[in-house]
Amino acid sequence: SLDGAERLPCSSSQCVCSSLSLSVSSAATFVVNVTQSSYEAEENHSITLEWTFTTRTQGSYRKLFIYCEFRTSVKSGIIYVHRDGVEFLAFQDDQFSGRVQSDKDVLREGRIRLHVSRLRTEDSGLYLCDVKTGDGFNSGACRLNVTGEKKSTADQIQTQRPTLTPEPERGRSIISITVGLIAALLIMLTIALINKRHFTDVYSSDHFKPDVSAADQLQPPTETL
Repeated sequence: SLDGAERLPCSSSQCVCSSLSLSVSSAATFVVNVTQSSYEAEENHSITLEWTFTTRTQGSYRKLFIYCEFRTSVKSGIIYVHRDGVEFLAFQDDQFSGRVQSDKDVLREGRIRLHVSRLRTEDSGLYLCDVKTGDGFNSGACRLNVTGEKKSTADQIQTQRPTLTPEPERGRSIISITVGLIAALLIMLTIALINKRHFTDVYSSDHFKPDVSAADQLQPPTETL
């Protein structure tokens, strides 16, 4: 009978082939997809990463295991773990601590939605989610690229403003320079007037008047008849 045949032991090769057949069948029927293969976001913004997996038409997923991690060329870490309705935040990598929230209400619909807030440039990398249910096991991956935050026009003007001389300060500088030049000119004129007066006084003094008595002595004596 069929029942008796099912109880017959299988050889090692038969068991391996049977296991492989079940695995291939499970992988073919249970699929994990990503809504987007790649995401672009700016630093300090938020983003929602989403996966979908095959759902059953009846019953609920009491046996549901989700394991999500991120990978880069320099490191990898866990971002989300869910098992049978319980989230294990203790396994979350410190880099994402307090920044990843899951929408558990959509799990019954076969959707995984992870909200990542306050994005950093080091969050860029590959995000992989493994999903296992009673129907099978599979995984899906997407890539996230976080760029530096773009400055608004107002921020750019504010950044450039310190390099420009403010109008009041520029006006004060011009006034200071003008006053300095006028003061220097007045000093030069004063010095010139003093020198001119001193020159006039010296040349008009008695030292430069002819000595009449000396001139008289130099004249030859007149002969008396």
